[in-house]
Amino acid sequence: MDSSIELPTGYRPSESEPFMNERQKEYFRRKLLAWKDEILRESRSTLSNLQEDIGALPDLADRASTETDRALELRARDRQRKLISKIELAIRRIEEDEYGYCEETGEPISLARLDARPVATLSLEAQERHERSERVHRDN
Repeated sequence: MDSSIELPTGYRPSESEPFMNERQKEYFRRKLLAWKDEILRESRSTLSNLQEDIGALPDLADRASTETDRALELRARDRQRKLISKIELAIRRIEEDEYGYCEETGEPISLARLDARPVATLSLEAQERHERSERVHRDN
């Protein structure tokens, strides 16, 4: 991917331009990389918080509360790790010119959906079908 593509200040992908042209791909690539950097920054902060010694807390209630907080942070870090994987897959799809197309139907995913959820791999319609199907199977 050629990262020398210039994006005008305040550029937002628009339906009036060709879908997934070089400018749109660069916009989403930068958005995904910035999101990944933000998650990694938060992870480093979480890691340093987790490394603080809780053995020094004399009060049992404080120690229990801190343990609960740590468990929540570890769960959040696991979700972040999975999200980073999805971000990296999305960047790879951009490089392979597959980004922005529904994995199920091959149709373009709306720019609004991609802007809101840059790791989306299904169109809104396909995602809704998938969720309905999951609910049916879960209820059985």
